Amino acid sequence: MSIDQSVRAVPERKPPWLKVRFPGGENYMRLKSIMRDGGLHTVCEEAHCPNIGECWEAGTATFMILGDTCTRACGFCAVKTGRPGALDRLEPMRVANAVREMGLTHAVVTSVNRDDEPDGGASIFAATIRWIRRLAAGTSVEVLIPDFMGNWDALATVMDARPEILNHNTETVPRLYRRVRPKGRYERTVELLQRAKELDPEAITKSGIMVGLGETKHELLMVFADLVDRGVDVLTLGQYLRPSVKHLPLVRYYHPDEFAELRGEALALGFRHVEAGPLVRSSYHAERQVEGVRETPAVGGADLELRATPRS
Repeated sequence: MSIDQSVRAVPERKPPWLKVRFPGGENYMRLKSIMRDGGLHTVCEEAHCPNIGECWEAGTATFMILGDTCTRACGFCAVKTGRPGALDRLEPMRVANAVREMGLTHAVVTSVNRDDEPDGGASIFAATIRWIRRLAAGTSVEVLIPDFMGNWDALATVMDARPEILNHNTETVPRLYRRVRPKGRYERTVELLQRAKELDPEAITKSGIMVGLGETKHELLMVFADLVDRGVDVLTLGQYLRPSVKHLPLVRYYHPDEFAELRGEALALGFRHVEAGPLVRSSYHAERQVEGVRETPAVGGADLELRATPRS
C-alpha cells in the first residue's frame, strides 16, 4: 500500500484496526474516582482519547493541569476553548497526591494552552514536577508542554525543575500548520525542542505527529529529519481521528503496515525510540518509551539533508 496514494474522502466508519476497549473496568472506576475526588482533569477524558479504557485499566493516566479550558482553538482538538479561570496554585500538590495514590512509576502531565498568562503556566508545570518529587519519590516525570508563545524564560522555568522527559508535539507538517494549528508556528516548535535539549542535555526530548490530514510521506520524512537534527530522542506517530463534525475532516486512514514502514524510516534517521500505530498518542505506553530510550544509546542522526526549516 502506497503512502502517497491519491487523496479522497473517507467514510465515517472506522476500519477494524481502530477498535478499542470499552472503558468501565474496576481499575478504570478507581482512577476516575481518584480524579474526581482530587478535582483533577485528564487529557484522556477531555481529548476523547481512544485508549482511555486500556490505559486506565492498566493504572495509567495523563494529568491535564491549568484548568480544562484552552485559549486556542486548534482544528483537531476536542478540548473546550474559551476564557479560562484563574490558575489553581494547589493543583500541583493534588496531582502529586494522585500520583502517589495511583502508585505510578512514570507520571505524564500535560495542559491546555494558557496564552492569557505571562509565563503560559510554566510555573505550575515546575511546581507540579517538584511536588511529585516530594510525594512520590522514584516516580519519573514527563511533561507535555505548550509552546509558551516562544517565551524561552518560561521554557527554562520548566527545564529547571528537571523533568525526565520534555515533550512538545509537532502535530503536523509545516504546510498544514495554518489550518491545523492556527496559533502555532512550526519554526517555534522545533526551536523549543532544540532549546530544551540545550538547557538540559540529559533530559529525553520527545514529539508527536498525527497523520491523515493530507500530508505526504516526503513531508513527514522532512519533519522526522528536522526533529532528529534538533536532538529529539522519541517520536510518537498516530492516526488523526476527527472528534466531531466541527473539527478538521479526515483525509484518510493509514494502514498498520504504513505505520510500520514509517517507524522503520524514522528509526533509520536516528530517533532512539519510535512509537507508531493507528491508536498511538503522545502518552501511549509512555513508561515503555522511557525504558526504550534508556536501553538505546544516543547516536548521531543519519542523512539529515531533508529539512523542513533551516537550523537557526
